[in-house]
Amino acid sequence: MNNQIVLSDEARSETQAPTYEQVIDAICALNWTGLTPDDVVSVAWAYYFFSIQFRECLEIARRLLPEDARLIELDRGERDTDNLSPWPGVAAAGEKMNHDEFMRRTLGLADTPESRRQALTAIGENYLATTRAIDGGIRSLALASYEDGGLERVFGAMLTAPHWDGALQKAFQHFLVKHIQFDSDPNAGHGALCRHLTPDDRIVPLWSAFKKALVDSVPRLAS
Repeated sequence: MNNQIVLSDEARSETQAPTYEQVIDAICALNWTGLTPDDVVSVAWAYYFFSIQFRECLEIARRLLPEDARLIELDRGERDTDNLSPWPGVAAAGEKMNHDEFMRRTLGLADTPESRRQALTAIGENYLATTRAIDGGIRSLALASYEDGGLERVFGAMLTAPHWDGALQKAFQHFLVKHIQFDSDPNAGHGALCRHLTPDDRIVPLWSAFKKALVDSVPRLAS
């Protein structure tokens, strides 16, 4: 008797590993429109830790390709830059900083209860531990997936959240809107500066870890 299991085409597709584009689609499809003001604060916390990871990816790419003129230009737009300044309570006019530092200061604009801060920090640190365990070359490839459309799509989905009235929410909204502007030009935007890195599905764990951090921080996103 032949006990071999034959999968239908539909079942076979469900058992295949997702592509990184599918993970991005899944993030965009989360329940962004159902978020409360406090949920947006928690999203900002999750994104802060992503912004650290993003900076680390850029630093790795710069070490691996120190003479790459396009990455040098991208670096100027992400680290030690004033392109997010000024913003009340976060950045003075002309003040230069890394983008993760802008996010760190943004988190200080809301009085988040200590227990919630600790929980969100634990989620973020777990996310960073997961991503730091991934090969540096793979992490550098992820830059193109972030800058060349991936984060632009995710930021657009985030901005469908209905509540942006608090000081933290407004600063985070400013961050998202500005980054869409940075990335959206197909020829001169940040995506064009790292497109040559050519990401592949080895970066799926990076996007999956980001999705997990978002949902762990804001369980309502999965509803």
